[in-house]
Amino acid sequence: MGVPAFFRWLSRKYPSIIVHCVEEKGKECNGVRIPVDTTKPNPNEVEFDNLYLDMNGIIHPCTHPEDKPAPKNEDEMMVAIFEYIDRLFNIVRPRRVLYMAIDGVAPRAKMNQQRSRRFRASKEGVELAEEKHRMREEIIQRGGYLPPEEIKERFDSNCITPGTEFMDNLAHCLRYYVADRLSNDPGWRNVTVFLSDASVPGEGEHKIMDFIRRQRAQPNHDPNTHHCLCGADADLIMLGLATHEPNFTIIREEFKPNKPRPCALCGQMGHEIKDCQGTAREKQGEHDEFADTMPVSEQEFIFIRLCVLREYLARELTMASLPFPFDFERSVDDWVFMCFFVGNDFLPHLPSLEIREGAIDRLVNIYKDVVHKTGGYLTENGFVELERVEMIMQAVGVAEDNIFKKRKEDDESFKRRMKEKRKRMKAEQQGPAYLTTGQFAPHALGRRGGPEPVQNARHQAFDMRMQHNKDAAQSLKATMRNGGNSSAGPSEGTDSRGVKRKAEDSDDEPEPEDNVRLWEDGWKQRYYKTKFDVDVTDEDFRRKVVQSYVEGLCWVLRYYYQGCASWKWYFPFHYAPFASDFKDIKGMFTEFEKGTQPFKPLEQLMGVFPAASGNFLPQTWRNLMSSPDSSIIDFYPDDFAIDLNGKKYAWQGVALLPFVDERRLRAALADVYADLTPEEVKRNSLGSDVMFLGKSHPLSDFIHELYRAESREGTEIPAELCHGIQGTLNLDDDPILPDKAVKSPIPMLRDISQNSAIGVQFKDPQYAQDFVFKAVLLAGAKMPNKVLKPGDWERGNREPWRPQLGFNPNRQQAHLDQSGFRALGHNLNRNQRGGGQYSNTPPPGNYNQGNYRPSHSGGHQPFQHSRQNSLLGAPPSFHQPQYPRQQQYNRGGGHGWDRAMQSQQSSYQHNMSRGRGGAGPGSYQQRYDQRRDDWHERRDERGQQHQGYNSGRGYPPPPPSRRYNWN
Repeated sequence: MGVPAFFRWLSRKYPSIIVHCVEEKGKECNGVRIPVDTTKPNPNEVEFDNLYLDMNGIIHPCTHPEDKPAPKNEDEMMVAIFEYIDRLFNIVRPRRVLYMAIDGVAPRAKMNQQRSRRFRASKEGVELAEEKHRMREEIIQRGGYLPPEEIKERFDSNCITPGTEFMDNLAHCLRYYVADRLSNDPGWRNVTVFLSDASVPGEGEHKIMDFIRRQRAQPNHDPNTHHCLCGADADLIMLGLATHEPNFTIIREEFKPNKPRPCALCGQMGHEIKDCQGTAREKQGEHDEFADTMPVSEQEFIFIRLCVLREYLARELTMASLPFPFDFERSVDDWVFMCFFVGNDFLPHLPSLEIREGAIDRLVNIYKDVVHKTGGYLTENGFVELERVEMIMQAVGVAEDNIFKKRKEDDESFKRRMKEKRKRMKAEQQGPAYLTTGQFAPHALGRRGGPEPVQNARHQAFDMRMQHNKDAAQSLKATMRNGGNSSAGPSEGTDSRGVKRKAEDSDDEPEPEDNVRLWEDGWKQRYYKTKFDVDVTDEDFRRKVVQSYVEGLCWVLRYYYQGCASWKWYFPFHYAPFASDFKDIKGMFTEFEKGTQPFKPLEQLMGVFPAASGNFLPQTWRNLMSSPDSSIIDFYPDDFAIDLNGKKYAWQGVALLPFVDERRLRAALADVYADLTPEEVKRNSLGSDVMFLGKSHPLSDFIHELYRAESREGTEIPAELCHGIQGTLNLDDDPILPDKAVKSPIPMLRDISQNSAIGVQFKDPQYAQDFVFKAVLLAGAKMPNKVLKPGDWERGNREPWRPQLGFNPNRQQAHLDQSGFRALGHNLNRNQRGGGQYSNTPPPGNYNQGNYRPSHSGGHQPFQHSRQNSLLGAPPSFHQPQYPRQQQYNRGGGHGWDRAMQSQQSSYQHNMSRGRGGAGPGSYQQRYDQRRDDWHERRDERGQQHQGYNSGRGYPPPPPSRRYNWN
């Protein structure tokens, strides 16, 4: 949902809702990959029943990632999606249901936002290509170096829209993937898998919510089901709270800001395309072996515990002395409703409410003050009490003038601080005239890494003297040019007097023009004149805008709690009204139109695609987007304005695109429907969810019998055979059946010759059109144990935050002391040109090969590297040493192991000081060296007997390689 900074605000205000995932990794033995056994208990010390995947949050980062090289073709994209799902399944390990939902045709209210995103993406792609071409010519003219321009087709992410060939292929690939996992992975054996592809109308997360709502209303539903929903959108938190399920968790990627990205022109890190100088690329590694690699760190996942968020909200929303009984579940619904005012995918946020300015806290405080007068709650089961909402809006409207003025003051204060910060950074960058490096360089106190070793002390001293003489000469020249005035810096080489400073050298960044000036008197008059081109005295127009916004509030809340109330409704303006305009709104909304139907997939493509993405449409349909004679050519402007609307960056602005008229669009398409091929007709039809089961599932035989009987009527699922899940089953047109081979749609993957999965169409339980899903806790629901402690209420930004791993707060975590960090710094310090203490040591894979012998004076290395890793490459994986005490330490006996290591170290130092200075004949050091030499000779003799295997340790060789057997 379009709520910028909502998750950041939520995680800072309620930090205990975040739990870091514990992920078990697969192993590899003798080249055979051993997958994770997901039948074992979850390492996060919690068991989940159902896992729901909002697939669009997986498809986008897998097809066009930002932090690693993009897949070369569509097949690699599909494999990346499979691996992503495998990783999530390994972390969550659902025991009952896996539900994969891809965005289908969206309601008309969401299509406006989709249209804006796709037009922006197309516009930004064209602008980037033009900027790259311009910068390339400039750099080449200056004599710079750039790698040859790659001629490759750019992946258009707009194809991730229902109705395209890409989405149709993705659906086929996911069917194959599910059949493969149900047939070969024991962790999937008893899991019921649902696939809702792009042919099923509705947004992915809302199809998931509809499934949960309809199952909750069934008598056989387990009220203590533990749900886990995967997705990065902020609205998933609202949707999870709206279910009123006591055990609901969200899993998402941990957001890490300011990730480094390579320059789009030269491919080097450290600068953007606008700052590219065309310098030659530095050699990566001794032999340039890392030339084509990007620094990739595997994305980590976090859990968001909504049960803990409910604890926070219970403390914050509980009110005493109410004129009506307090109901926490109703107050949670009101909190969700108030969050809609700061922004969502269907309505623009109110001008006076910015989440970065504490808008939600302001609304909650007003709500708690006003609720005594309202006589009840704002919402009930997804229906809005507009008379009570008006009281909240009027209270916000009273403070609007002060909000706008304070926003301006805060903005000016921020600019002053940033200007001072830039000046400080500029002064620090200039620094002294010459700063030596290496052994003589100054170092911050307490730094873990040691200083760089001196490679050639005499040469470095010579460089220091030469640089000092050079700076002195420059300073003397500058003084003479300035008539004896020595205030000029030593590095200043030209006379700057009387020269106007360039705009790009100014400390003040250019500000976008703001004609509204909300902080000055007359802001409402200027707002309506600038944004709507009407006078503020036009009460009818203002009331029309407010009425549309009120309808939108009712539609959004209904969408979250009851499902899509109307597929046709949308907010027909680019901007929102002011809170003070919400007057006499009680009668502004009655009911939505009944019986509306969603667009068909190709119709939606015509409504959201720019003309540049017309290649995903049939030829005659594409002509309607580009032909001057088209009756709807005005829907597809080549260029459009972006109103920053008081913001700084273009992505924060409002794209001023014309709204699509549904009647005109359908009338224009009526003439080209006859041109569709049979395949395009199939892609343009609405589909159904599909349920997949393994052969060992209790419901498998029941479904197999339906195929044998060739039943063409819908059959109800026996609830006792599928964990209480109910719905209607229909035979699939192209079914996946047991003992029937499944052909792989991806050439690099094998066919499934021994398939044990079965698939059937599934339809959720149906209810009457006026049925109301109750937003309450179900009978028999057991509330989870309280997590928050008294200290958690006061914990904020004042105390250092420490992540929690898994759901057990008492898990003891391993840590490194200073000596451990020093060891890591010696082994992994890539920032030192001359290397660390072990810079000349060959990689671990070379140990004990040839005539190389470990050094006796270098000390022991506390970590053993794997053979595949190099000290110069990706961070090596550290394997657990096979010490019984270490294993005990990992299970929680950390203090005893630390004491044992300290005792061993002190004993070694004590023995070193014994016997004739500690280094003479017969000393402990000599005896220790002699025993170690003997041990190395014996190990070398054994190594000659087992040539071909070398682990770098004195362990016996492993048993013969054999394929991993699941059974």
